[in-house]
Amino acid sequence: MDIVIKVVQFFMSLSLLVAIHEFGHFIVSRIFKIRVEKFYIFFDPWFSLFKWKRGDTEYGLGWLPLGGYVKIAGMIDESMDLEQMQAPVQPWEFRAKPAWQRFLVMIAGVVMNVLLAMMIYSGICYSYGTSYLANEDVKWGYAFNEAGERMGFKDGDKIISIDDVKIDDVNEIRQMLLLTESDRRVVVEREGVKVDFVIPFDELLTMRRNKEYADLYTLRVPFVVDSVAAMSAVEAGLKAGDEVVACNGRKDIDVATMTEEILPSLKGDTARMTVLRAGENVELHVPVNAEGKIGVKMKAEGLFEPRTRTYTFFESIPAGVGMAVDTVVEYWQQLKLIFQPKTKMYEELGGFIAIGNIFPSEWDWLRFWTMTAFLSVMLAVLNILPIPGLDGGHALFTLWEMITGRKPSDKFLEVMQYIGFAILLALVIYANGNDIYRLFTN
Repeated sequence: MDIVIKVVQFFMSLSLLVAIHEFGHFIVSRIFKIRVEKFYIFFDPWFSLFKWKRGDTEYGLGWLPLGGYVKIAGMIDESMDLEQMQAPVQPWEFRAKPAWQRFLVMIAGVVMNVLLAMMIYSGICYSYGTSYLANEDVKWGYAFNEAGERMGFKDGDKIISIDDVKIDDVNEIRQMLLLTESDRRVVVEREGVKVDFVIPFDELLTMRRNKEYADLYTLRVPFVVDSVAAMSAVEAGLKAGDEVVACNGRKDIDVATMTEEILPSLKGDTARMTVLRAGENVELHVPVNAEGKIGVKMKAEGLFEPRTRTYTFFESIPAGVGMAVDTVVEYWQQLKLIFQPKTKMYEELGGFIAIGNIFPSEWDWLRFWTMTAFLSVMLAVLNILPIPGLDGGHALFTLWEMITGRKPSDKFLEVMQYIGFAILLALVIYANGNDIYRLFTN
């Protein structure tokens, strides 16, 4: 059932995105009185699942879920209708229109996807607000993996800023360290003192290459007593609500330090603890049993409470626009890194399985719309790339015509269309091949 829910969400989202994208081309073509011969969700080589015709346009659903298309009369596109291009030019055809109109037709799909993302993000802001874990609420700092320690971080550091940008959301840290092409200057609070250091780009590159970013940092969880079960701990004076801040000379205690290092080393001995109780430090001597435990239950809930920003209707619109713009910028930065071989980010390219897996196995409308907005941005950015066969390729050739006054020949456009198709096919095979490889190696 989990896989069924993922698949349903994936196809609902993809169908919506394709329909909106192609509607952009369709509606602008109609505005300029260009005939649209076909409007298809998914591709229909050899046959379609169903179709109907209204006016000059055939509408249908294809069987190959690799996208969708509109067939615009008088245009060299994925339909490769070369016979039509050899006939005399008709006034309702794409090729009969001025370059600026053809340019707007080409970018209309991308514009619609960006507008859709803005609308979805605005709706999310208005309906749900935005939840995040504030960096300033991470009172006990972060714990870092080996990559973080190589960069200069130490367990307990509270990150203040990166390149003079104050950190508000915990998730911003990873993004800012990943999406960079240069050194990063970091300011942290370490044992009450501000410390700044520079992370060399080579270290950030090594982290990306080794895929050490997933667990680069975690929240340090304090050792707070929720309840006391062992009589020895009660007699030692431990109480619910006590926070252990030092033990046997070590400070900045957290759950991992206590349970994995300190207590196992004190089996059958006594732990000299300093606990914070009602704002004051209390010294205690607590027996440790033969299993390295002191007989207490640690507090797990309520230590980190996410914040929620709420928006009125009119506040949600600029907030949603801002989220869409930020997503475009972040995805563009990721894309640039993929095309830099030294980063090895190309190894993380994924196809339909990877995209489908971003949807949850349980139905969640918030997650569905969030993922759909992101995919809409992704579709817009990928389509505007200047690759023949994509909207960006068509727009580039039209822009060249607008600047130089010289229109590329039909033969040139035909050859470029084939080249673009080959490039896109190779990318699809590579991305989905990565999915299959990961299925058998992970």
